[in-house]
Amino acid sequence: MEINWTDFFAPVWLSIKISVITSIIVFLLATLAAKMMAGRRFPGYSLLETVLLLPLVLPPTVVGFVLLVILGRRSWIGKLYEQFTEHTILFTWGAAVIAAVVVAFPLVYRTVKAGFEGVEKDLEDAARAQGASELQVLTYVTLPLAGRSLAAGYVLGFARGLGEFGATIMVAGNIPGRTQTVPTAIYVAVDGGNMALAWMWVCSIIVISALMLMFVNRRS
Repeated sequence: MEINWTDFFAPVWLSIKISVITSIIVFLLATLAAKMMAGRRFPGYSLLETVLLLPLVLPPTVVGFVLLVILGRRSWIGKLYEQFTEHTILFTWGAAVIAAVVVAFPLVYRTVKAGFEGVEKDLEDAARAQGASELQVLTYVTLPLAGRSLAAGYVLGFARGLGEFGATIMVAGNIPGRTQTVPTAIYVAVDGGNMALAWMWVCSIIVISALMLMFVNRRS
């Protein structure tokens, strides 16, 4: 069967775009949340962390359904967005980014938080005793010492965004050229019996993920 290369690369480029945006957003959000939660205990701590980690144990389709309700045209978020843009959030590549961020967040959060909790508090206190501000302690002590966990967290966020399927297909659908990512394209190709094309998309995800992992490992 002759392969249309335009149709082949469209989901690949879209998946890369979604993964890059997802990884940046989820990395920043997870790092901020992890820094606030690491090494602290306060009333409601367990409840808050349960909420943050909940997407990790929920089926992706359940996450997708909740997002479908939250972002739908009947919700205040959906109405507000449509009022300003004259378009709905659902069934756009932006919705795929939102789904990937929600699903990837717990993985990145747990990884980054473990890195922050592994930093010796004595080193941070020593920096403060030398007159360093909290920003300087964070920049020159905490972040470098937690660097490997931060790098691992970023890779997890990128990979999770690249491979997200369940929640994405619920809120973004599978519109070729608009919202069709590599995972949804693989599903359609397998369902249609086009195993050669499915294998090509599978290999593309493996190559992209491996290159990303190798790059971050060398940097860290």
